[in-house]
Amino acid sequence: MATLNTQLKKKHGRRYAAVAEKVDRSRVYPVDEAIALLKETASAKFDEAAEAVFQLGVDPRRNEHRIRGTVTLPHGTGRSVTVLAFAKGEALKAAEEAGADFVGGEDLVKKIEEGWLEFDRVVATPDMMGIVSRLGRILGPRGLMPSPKTGTVTKDIAQAIQEIKQGKLEFRVDEYGQVHSIFGRVSFPEEHLKENLLALAAAILEERPEDVKGRYVRKVSISTTMGPGIKVDPDEVVRLAEERGF
Repeated sequence: MATLNTQLKKKHGRRYAAVAEKVDRSRVYPVDEAIALLKETASAKFDEAAEAVFQLGVDPRRNEHRIRGTVTLPHGTGRSVTVLAFAKGEALKAAEEAGADFVGGEDLVKKIEEGWLEFDRVVATPDMMGIVSRLGRILGPRGLMPSPKTGTVTKDIAQAIQEIKQGKLEFRVDEYGQVHSIFGRVSFPEEHLKENLLALAAAILEERPEDVKGRYVRKVSISTTMGPGIKVDPDEVVRLAEERGF
């Protein structure tokens, strides 16, 4: 243990090493215990995000396994989200009234092409995708490209913006078969964090490819922004998410 602590201090610093001692890396924790431990490991001076990683039994090299979806967390994300909307005419006015932080068309495309990326989410009306498609190589790798599948290309742009502002998240599987997502802030009550985590799990379960054999959710871990990973029982996560019917 002394050797491990010394290594942690060198790599992460004394604060991280101190909270890491609270986590048994060889143990898989029940959901309630893991969330309580998550709050204990928050050591930063700011309100850290609660983050989750789901290791899935998929092959991201296959198109049908490139999971992507959305979830509206019951208790929100606890953070403000900067929304950029591509719209014109009446839709532009609706986007502004719904709370979009930036609204426009060709002017915003040019600004992004020049390197501006000061926004968290992007939505667009279908008639704007002709010019938005020029940004595929910029927005795509960052997970920001609007898509009908995630409800970010829609005629009802006002509703899309309101949902995002209320805590709607996008998630997608990475090249390693993992889904990374926040599910709240460490200041949230434990029950709120639990409900958000299970809602996220349920949304991921809904995206299960039909041809996946065996275990779909293989591993789950949670952590604070600055804290160590905590392994969570994946079977319990799946069972509770299904029982609650999110």
